[in-house]
Amino acid sequence: MVRAVTGRTDHVVVVGAGLAGLSAALHLRGAGREVTVVERAAHPGGLAGREDVDGFRVDTGPTVLTMPELLDDALAAVGERVTDRLELLPLHPAYRARFADGSELDVHTGAAEMERAVAAFAGDAEAEGYRKLRAWLTRMYEVERDRFIGGNFDSPLDLVGPDLARLAALGGFGRLSSAVGRFLSDERLRRVFSFQSLYAGVAPRHALGAYAVIAYMDTVAGVFFPRGGMRRVPQALADAAAAAGVKFHLDTPVTALERSGDRVTAVRTPAERIACDALVLATGPAESARLLERPSRRPLRLRWSPSAVVVHLAASELSPGAAHHTISFGGAWDGTFDEIIREGVLMRDPSLLLTTPSLTDPDLAPPGEHLQYLLAPCPNLETAPLRWDLIGERYAEEVVDRVVRRGLVPSSTSVRRLSLMTPADWARTGQAAGTPFSAAHTFAQTGPFRPRNLVSRGGNVVLAGSGTTPGVGIPPVLISGRLAAARVTGG
Repeated sequence: MVRAVTGRTDHVVVVGAGLAGLSAALHLRGAGREVTVVERAAHPGGLAGREDVDGFRVDTGPTVLTMPELLDDALAAVGERVTDRLELLPLHPAYRARFADGSELDVHTGAAEMERAVAAFAGDAEAEGYRKLRAWLTRMYEVERDRFIGGNFDSPLDLVGPDLARLAALGGFGRLSSAVGRFLSDERLRRVFSFQSLYAGVAPRHALGAYAVIAYMDTVAGVFFPRGGMRRVPQALADAAAAAGVKFHLDTPVTALERSGDRVTAVRTPAERIACDALVLATGPAESARLLERPSRRPLRLRWSPSAVVVHLAASELSPGAAHHTISFGGAWDGTFDEIIREGVLMRDPSLLLTTPSLTDPDLAPPGEHLQYLLAPCPNLETAPLRWDLIGERYAEEVVDRVVRRGLVPSSTSVRRLSLMTPADWARTGQAAGTPFSAAHTFAQTGPFRPRNLVSRGGNVVLAGSGTTPGVGIPPVLISGRLAAARVTGG
């Protein structure tokens, strides 16, 4: 039995209406709690933000949606389903991968279709390797799903059991790049099934094999896009929560917490005092630390994930064969991770993600135009305190020029910039070290070693979001909301 908040928990305040906070609110309301959500922005979403520019409906946060059953899980807590609130469109292909040698591969989630694509791309032996890799990814997910991803931890000893032995036997505690290399010899294919570790803030050659589960989510379980844009996901969760009786205070920053011993008794905003029996902070590590006014008790400082520069573009035309998601791999590989994680410099030969959501939902852009997002990984502000106010505009031009030279964009005159997000902008939104990807998933920051969601044994404050269990990405933060609710309800 994991620890839970003791004492009364009738009224729970959730600070932060991002995906984690909304998931927590739905699960808490489903368990019969009175729930109030306080959000400083004028709309729900948190890092899944939105911006409307010149008729373009821009999503300023995540662009890749996997594991929609976790949305169903949150909505089911109040008696609803995804289909009640969202139209999710499966993407075929999930990604298009473009390589420095000019080759390209459509990444399909269907087994037979992907096997044929790999055979045509790299030969029958690699297709056989893909078949075995897919089976291994599926077994990894099945072993990790309930205990390692979907469970609360009070101690590393909570890991001990048959599932730990199964994970070790599968290679979960080895290195991701080596694990993928057991199945695939083609370097290009290895990249397709290991680049996902960067989401977790770790280079593939250093990431645990357990993080192959992210590749499972992307390349086996499938990638989806909500009609209306990614903004529709938090809005749907918020609408369902409100219909179930959750109260929302939007455009309302939290200024302070009132305490009695280890317990928080009320949340203060500029206009009111909101009493509570328990508190869920779904605000991210930096803002949670500010509100709690307490230093970290960890013996080692947290190591933060790399950040990203995101350029939002209006396109008057597209290159032939454009896809919803295109990953453009540079010629360099291991060195690029060293540059942004260890050396603190911008990638000299970057791998980039170009997303064109208006291919799937034309209503996101004005007639005759397309909306594109160009993401370039970069160092966080702790690794490299670069002057983004001075270099941001120039670097945005450089990465746009890069995709023009790689043939992903017809010309620099075919696109115009709508907006730009740099590490400095992420920092202004309260993200520690200027990264939207929170704490890196090193071994010392994974599973029971990640900052725990129950702040203190005798307290009533629980954390949710990418900075705590289980980690970074839409599926983990939705799970984190459920785990936070379980800490409150004892479920």
